[in-house]
Amino acid sequence: MTRNRRWVPLGALLALAVTGSLLLGCGSEKAPANALAQVEVKGAKPVGGIKKINVKKGGQVRLTVHSDVADEIHIHGYDFHKEVKKGGSVSFAFKANVDGVFVIELESRKQQIAELRVLP
Repeated sequence: MTRNRRWVPLGALLALAVTGSLLLGCGSEKAPANALAQVEVKGAKPVGGIKKINVKKGGQVRLTVHSDVADEIHIHGYDFHKEVKKGGSVSFAFKANVDGVFVIELESRKQQIAELRVLP
């Protein structure tokens, strides 16, 4: 067996091991028991991009949105709505009892400002 032929099975095994570990890692995200998050909105957009909020199912979520525009903050899936005044803040506190991925947006502008991920 030539030297190159010996490396082919070893390379295949390595590729299989890497692929397997990647597949096993999918869906095994760890989430904190509770989530405390703040989102700042400037120019009707989230500062620093869409905020990712992870929490374990059954945990407590505390979210505060500071905004330079007036709009309604809507947490989809939980169907929470609160008006925020221009230059004001609004806060939410709730138990994360529904698992999944939920959009948080400036409702009338259809601008996503955060993503809530409730993990089992």
